[in-house]
Amino acid sequence: MTAPMLAPVIALVLWTFVVWGWMYATRIPAILQSKMVLDPQVPRGEQMNQLPAKVRWKADNYNHLMEQPTLFYAVGLALAVAGDATAASLGLAWAYVGLRVVHSLVQALVNVIQVRFALFFISSLVLLALAVRAALLVF
Repeated sequence: MTAPMLAPVIALVLWTFVVWGWMYATRIPAILQSKMVLDPQVPRGEQMNQLPAKVRWKADNYNHLMEQPTLFYAVGLALAVAGDATAASLGLAWAYVGLRVVHSLVQALVNVIQVRFALFFISSLVLLALAVRAALLVF
């Protein structure tokens, strides 16, 4: 592989699509079961809040994968372009992906907020370390 740093970036993209599929695989049956009539005049999210929490958790996690991981994509691509394939950077990148996958599973299955927060906090520190490594390469 010419840019090993791209592998964790693509892995997280693919995981996001797994969560996307999981979200719809639970949301659509819940909408049908509740006989919900989708109304475009209802404020955003109001109707979905009527669905069971276990259904909403998947959508919440999908939304979370559209937030901080965007920074990971930028940093991962910057490191790949800079040619960084060091064990430290790759280890941090894979650790970030692993932590986000575990975060997704916790949020989508049991949603223990204290555990989710700990995973988010640790993954944020890992991402910060990656960003610092990228900054040292480009500045």
